[in-house]
Amino acid sequence: MTLSLIDDTLSAEVEASFMAESVTAEIPYTIDTGEKLVNETFGPNNIRRRKTGTHELKPMTVGNGRLIAGKLSLEEQGFVFVEHKTKVADFFDAEQLKTVYYPEVEQLIKGASGASRVVIFDHTLRSGDEAEREAKLIREPVLSAHNDYTEWSGPNRVREFLPDEAEALLAHRFAIIQVWRAINQPIQSNPLAVADAKSVEMEDLIVAERRYPHRVGQTYRLKYNANHRWYYFPQMRRDEALVFKVYDSERDGRARFTPHTSFVDPASPPNAPPRQSIEVRAFAFFSW
Repeated sequence: MTLSLIDDTLSAEVEASFMAESVTAEIPYTIDTGEKLVNETFGPNNIRRRKTGTHELKPMTVGNGRLIAGKLSLEEQGFVFVEHKTKVADFFDAEQLKTVYYPEVEQLIKGASGASRVVIFDHTLRSGDEAEREAKLIREPVLSAHNDYTEWSGPNRVREFLPDEAEALLAHRFAIIQVWRAINQPIQSNPLAVADAKSVEMEDLIVAERRYPHRVGQTYRLKYNANHRWYYFPQMRRDEALVFKVYDSERDGRARFTPHTSFVDPASPPNAPPRQSIEVRAFAFFSW
């Protein structure tokens, strides 16, 4: 990989620092064999998963996004990294999530995106510890490069969640934006990597059916392209947030899909604690 991995607008000093503090990690891509791809979620609280398809691990440079955080944009790269303190005492308390965290995230997304209205419709807690997952009925980190919504499933999610308003809302620009953070200790194992949306071609995205017990959606899996530019934010703390866009209805050249994946960080210490994280998904409406 070369310095072309980094946006041309970045200074030579930042480029040098970026490369010096990057890691080479294996990114889990999907091989496009032509088979139907299916991701199925089932079991108690939908914590069980199975999928079809064939993955390949490709060594990629994953840059330290902290070094360029001030230059990132939702409209250009598809993600931003911000300090964001929370008043949540316990992320495993569902009531605190709804009454404290959701309003905090709504304001964060409004500020980051310029949206006039934000509606949170989903969240997922994850742990790298199997015993904790079973005890708390939460999910595992996803080691697969993907994007949560497709051209079809983005608008369809609005129709499912806001059926009475959907057609009026879909007449204007909207986006789906996610907010990801550590919920306890700093992230040392299985961090999240995000791809610069402008480095991803539509041809790199493969539709996968997303099956839940009571509905069917779609996601994109990502196939390998040497031009992908990956970033992560080492040692993410509880008072920091990664905000990234997984769908945008506007087709004017701005970032629309931001693939992401957990990955095995070669810099993780051998005794690193299991990852604990939360991601919140929200609609961002711009003319309402």
